[in-house]
Amino acid sequence: MSLDHPVNDLSHVVAADKAHVWHHLSQHKQYETADPRVFVEGKGMRLWDTNGREYLDGLSGGVWTVNVGYGRESIANAVRDQLIKLNYYAGAAGTVPAALFAERLIAKMPGMSRVYYSNSGSEANEKAYKMVRQIAARQLGGKKWKILYRDRDYHGTTIGTLATSGQDQRAAQYGPYPDGFVRVPHCLEYRAQWDVENYGERAADAIEEVILREGPDTVGAIVLEPITAGGGVITPPEGYWPRVQEICRKYGVLLHIDEVVCGLGRTGTWFGYQHYGIQPDIVTMAKGVASGYAAISCTVTTEAVFEMFKDDASDPMGYFRDISTFGGCTAGPVAALENMRIIEDEGLLDNTVAMGQRVMANLHALQDRHPVIGQVRGKGLFCGAELVADRNSREPLDEKRVQAVVAECLAQGVIIGATNRSLPGLNNTLCLSPALIATPDDIDRITDAIDAALTRVMA
Repeated sequence: MSLDHPVNDLSHVVAADKAHVWHHLSQHKQYETADPRVFVEGKGMRLWDTNGREYLDGLSGGVWTVNVGYGRESIANAVRDQLIKLNYYAGAAGTVPAALFAERLIAKMPGMSRVYYSNSGSEANEKAYKMVRQIAARQLGGKKWKILYRDRDYHGTTIGTLATSGQDQRAAQYGPYPDGFVRVPHCLEYRAQWDVENYGERAADAIEEVILREGPDTVGAIVLEPITAGGGVITPPEGYWPRVQEICRKYGVLLHIDEVVCGLGRTGTWFGYQHYGIQPDIVTMAKGVASGYAAISCTVTTEAVFEMFKDDASDPMGYFRDISTFGGCTAGPVAALENMRIIEDEGLLDNTVAMGQRVMANLHALQDRHPVIGQVRGKGLFCGAELVADRNSREPLDEKRVQAVVAECLAQGVIIGATNRSLPGLNNTLCLSPALIATPDDIDRITDAIDAALTRVMA
């Protein structure tokens, strides 16, 4: 497959980028001697840069976002038509796309009932934190204001959400942070903290220990990723989630599930938490909600949470006094509606399950050939391979070599990722999140590239 038209001379575009664009997650010293990569077009799972070079994207836009693939004309057309009709009105009033997407979304989330719109995952999580704090102030006499978060999890890039970053390198140099955010241990059995048989339950019990240490009357919520993303693609051990739910109910702690990465089909269900039979109080989502065709995020709550903000209509301070300017954009929900239709009509949840099994089988086959692969983890099309210098000691592979594997894949025209600036000494997991439209050939090409890259880097 190639571009529909030849790439013209875009050197001026590269020069403008180099001179004026401040890229995310980038050390720009490199661009004093090399050009930044600038993408021009995407179709399906393929991308083309300004040099006309084709890439197979195994990361869905670099950060697990383009779930239904590039070049979806039906989403673009739906957005265009809506923008002509009504592009925006602040969320203090309603719009047709916002109402219709909320209805359709809630139908996928039994037990949930209300959708609060904003425009990024960080913002969606901030809204949830504010809800918890306002409930504490209004309903609980200032009690239960603390929010627990888990080691290795990540919830956003604002100062508030970085206060709940379980990734020390993400949060470094941006403090001091606000009070009342307390870390709990992770559940990664591969790097076990406890020598027990029922590791999942033991890891959950560590949450109870923190609640008891802090005082149950001070803890209002816990925020957790269903599957840890940037902290190493970590799936929870058996028994973990049911015990977490039990602990939250025992102590009246709201369970906030961060589905910014896992939501909208990434793991083979609409939401990652739905693999584990739990009922959250708050669910946040962004990235795949509209597959990057428009900016949208949602903070979804139960009716019980919602009702706490309408108990006294006479109190001018009694409602949720928050607004997200761009939560009023209609492009987000109309793109999300079409995105959801595509996932349903094309059977992409089933495809995600099937292709996810293929990824895992291929990675396990690579593990048999490459001692550097310590553990393979994942669910659906969200997979990781932790690289180690020694399988017995589980010493992490030096992150420069991990990044060299990523670079070798890129040299083959395949884009993969790795944990990056997350955990000192533990940025050693290769990350894969191809679009939900991936074919067997796509999957095989990605894992073949990893095979070749490991062979070269570890030679």
